[in-house]
Amino acid sequence: MHVVHFDAERFADASAAQQHLGGLAVLGVLLELGDDPHPAYDNILRHLGSIRYAGQRVAIPSFSIRDLLPAHLERYYRYNGSLTTPPCSQSVLWTLFPQPVRISRAQLEQLQGSLYSTEEGEPEEPQLLVDNFRAPQELNQRLVLSSFPRGEVIAIIFGAVAGCVGLFLAVHFGAKRMR
Repeated sequence: MHVVHFDAERFADASAAQQHLGGLAVLGVLLELGDDPHPAYDNILRHLGSIRYAGQRVAIPSFSIRDLLPAHLERYYRYNGSLTTPPCSQSVLWTLFPQPVRISRAQLEQLQGSLYSTEEGEPEEPQLLVDNFRAPQELNQRLVLSSFPRGEVIAIIFGAVAGCVGLFLAVHFGAKRMR
């Protein structure tokens, strides 16, 4: 999950911010399947059913974004990178937390069945958003910083990769099952 931020005093909106180096700050959270639902994610999921088209907006009552994040915020990677969706602007200060947040299978299925890629006004029925990931990119001279000692980095990288692969497989096979 990505939580995208921009400085509202400097930029009118996220589109304007993405035109500037460091204009966006994104918190990246890995999601992992668990046995129990994560109550904070229901704050978002219960409103997704109101959205049927790409770009459509819905008001969500305020809640603490902190509740969506992992317990240990002191452990993170940070680097300057790009958006993961077109136009893939090189304007993002990324903070990626290696500790995953657990959501239930029902929450994952609700997420998979609630996001659409069809634009409003297109003649076809709304199409579910599938395969919405970007292949890993080369570092291209980027410096990736870690907030914790180097000895722990290898274990966390393996854990994060395993979590990403597991989530990708769950999304991939879940999307195929829904078709």
